[in-house]
Amino acid sequence: MDPNERHVVLHDGEPVLLRRLMPEDAALYPDFLAAVTPEDLRLRLFVPTHEVSPQMLDRLINYDPARAMAFIAIDERSGRMLGVVRLHDDDRSESAEFAILVQSRLKGRGLGWIMMQHMIAYARHKGLKVVRGQVLAENETMLKMCSELGFQVTDDPTERGVKVVTLRLDETAKTSATRVSGKQ
Repeated sequence: MDPNERHVVLHDGEPVLLRRLMPEDAALYPDFLAAVTPEDLRLRLFVPTHEVSPQMLDRLINYDPARAMAFIAIDERSGRMLGVVRLHDDDRSESAEFAILVQSRLKGRGLGWIMMQHMIAYARHKGLKVVRGQVLAENETMLKMCSELGFQVTDDPTERGVKVVTLRLDETAKTSATRVSGKQ
């Protein structure tokens, strides 16, 4: 089995497969995006939109695995795509920027949390030092999840209404070990 593949169960018992995004998964995107509200797309893309262009879809599907990775969540019963999390390395491959999107009906059911943990584990295994992202300040659910995962949340100095979330992987490894051992 692929070490980047993982079977999980959501809070309501729905079985989900997390695995790498492959080019043939382009066929899953139309139904997936139809299950994301325009508001959730705006929160993810930072601009109002009702659809993703074919050019953007091509960029999302076809990426260089040496510099980027994307994982999708698949409903094991129906085969439908439920979410996607991406990670794009910087020029020196020491840090990377993430992005995540899940079907709107799945918000609050644990899928985003599971996908973020999967992406963080991959980033740590790859040897990245920092994972960061941009989140609209009004996206309180995402900001709360990032805080709970150990990300530092700060104002973006270049974009009003945007927060920068940063996770230092070497520090979170120490913090996690401290929590497990009970020592400080």
